[in-house]
Amino acid sequence: MTAYKDMSREELLELKSRLEKEFEDVKGKGLKLDMSRGKPSKAQLDLSMGMMDVLKSTSDLVCEEGVDCRNYGVIDGIKEAKQLLSDMMEVPKDNIIIFGNSSLNVMYDTVARAMTHGIMGSTPWAKLDKVKFLCPVPGYDRHFAITEHFGIEMINIPMTSDGPDMDLVEQYVENDPAVKGIWCVPKYSNPQGITYSDETVHRFAKLNPAAEDFRIFWDNAYGIHHLYEDKQDYLIEILMECKKEGHPNMVYKFGSTSKISFPGSGIAAIAASDENLAEIRKMMSVQTIGHDKLNQLRHARFFGDIHGMVQHMKKHADILRPKFDTVLSVLESELGGLEIGSWMAPRGGYFISFDALDGCAKAIVAKAKEAGLILTKAGATFPYGKDPKDSNIRIAPSFPTPEELEVAAQVFVLSVKLVSIDKILGEKVEVEEA
Repeated sequence: MTAYKDMSREELLELKSRLEKEFEDVKGKGLKLDMSRGKPSKAQLDLSMGMMDVLKSTSDLVCEEGVDCRNYGVIDGIKEAKQLLSDMMEVPKDNIIIFGNSSLNVMYDTVARAMTHGIMGSTPWAKLDKVKFLCPVPGYDRHFAITEHFGIEMINIPMTSDGPDMDLVEQYVENDPAVKGIWCVPKYSNPQGITYSDETVHRFAKLNPAAEDFRIFWDNAYGIHHLYEDKQDYLIEILMECKKEGHPNMVYKFGSTSKISFPGSGIAAIAASDENLAEIRKMMSVQTIGHDKLNQLRHARFFGDIHGMVQHMKKHADILRPKFDTVLSVLESELGGLEIGSWMAPRGGYFISFDALDGCAKAIVAKAKEAGLILTKAGATFPYGKDPKDSNIRIAPSFPTPEELEVAAQVFVLSVKLVSIDKILGEKVEVEEA
């Protein structure tokens, strides 16, 4: 294919005319397609329906500790649930607390505790003149929403193929005591699908923060969410790595079964050092009498152990893999060689990250919406919703049916082509006028 930038103005105008006719035909179909959020599809949710039958009115609801799960008790999670999620998160079960259905809720509470009460005797963040967080970009919009909600200043850290730019991370963390944390999705990152390299994890563990209450917020949301059985990324376990480097308290690690069992009814957890967990338990004792032990028991009995969970995730992969392959195939066949966009082929996770020509993302999202395709809002993958280059678009292939996805991908590339032509034509006009 000839790159658009190498075409003459006349060739681009002719191509634009053909594509506009195609676009009008698509608009006439009245499509209602959605690739905006990483929601599991009905087929994926159906995989966990057996969980609804695990507990019945005749079931023994006493957990391994001997506690009746219908009653009060066991504030930090029943033993069998802790074993299941500790294996999933690759940490000792004594270093984990089980919460409710959402790891996002746990992250929010963790920031809130730091704001109101500080961390391990440090000044509460709310009493400080300035609190800053590092934000690898493009990144997870809900992470950024939490820190923005609390008025925390967010600093963009560019992502590389190995993870965040660690030179910048070290510079900020080791020299600015106002930097209190960094958001991380270290495996199959949202939205690029990047897994942090061994060197990146080592450098995180060796950080020497200027702030004693600095914490790495390590959201391993996609730890077992592989797409391919023969191509799986490996991630060094951060909690043990920090302990080896003499910084056991520096990391909070989060995980959940939200995209494993039921997103609205999963179980979530935090893994951390003994000292961190002791402080969290103390505050939890005021906040709650305990989380849903029946749901914890249901999960433990449904999956059995980590091997059951891994087998379950292979079924998820069988549903997701063709969807990712469809989108990636359309991107390559329709946009490959045109030099109007770039993307990565992730090995796991829930998203495909697309980078358009600078200044085109908002226009592409608007164009797609005009044709009946809803995409994640342009800028969502950056703090404050502001993408400096207006180029990144997060594609979520999981929710549509395979048939819908093929159509959606075609609408997307058509929108990219039309907006890119306008961008290049504008540049050519400026060049000619100059």
